[in-house]
Amino acid sequence: MSMLDKIPNAEEMTALVGQSLYAIWNKLCALIDEKYDMECLWNKGGKAWTYEYKYRRGGKTLCALYARENCVGFMIILGKDERLKFDTDRNSYSKEVQKIYDETKTYHDGKWLMFEPTDTILFNDFVKLLGIKRKPNRK
Repeated sequence: MSMLDKIPNAEEMTALVGQSLYAIWNKLCALIDEKYDMECLWNKGGKAWTYEYKYRRGGKTLCALYARENCVGFMIILGKDERLKFDTDRNSYSKEVQKIYDETKTYHDGKWLMFEPTDTILFNDFVKLLGIKRKPNRK
């Protein structure tokens, strides 16, 4: 993935994903920004996506948001220890999150969970997943 020459503005993002999904994108960013003080990096989204917006700190990625035509994505990678934490607590997550977790292939470096939210219903689960990766560092 390479860095972007130009970061998309609100207008371009709205044109790409649509008004309602851009609102979801912004709510998700606000949710993460409220709890975490991270470095945010815009990149090209590779083959499947137009843009990638990654939250990192100290060389470690917390999560990434993706955008393409009429679609936004939220990705979080759970390593071995993080998967154990998820498994221990899995019943506190929605059925949808459990299903995506179960259907996601496990790689040597973990499970790459990709969600494509169209509303804010799973946001509480996203917050819990982020909490598995890293304790919030913003008071």
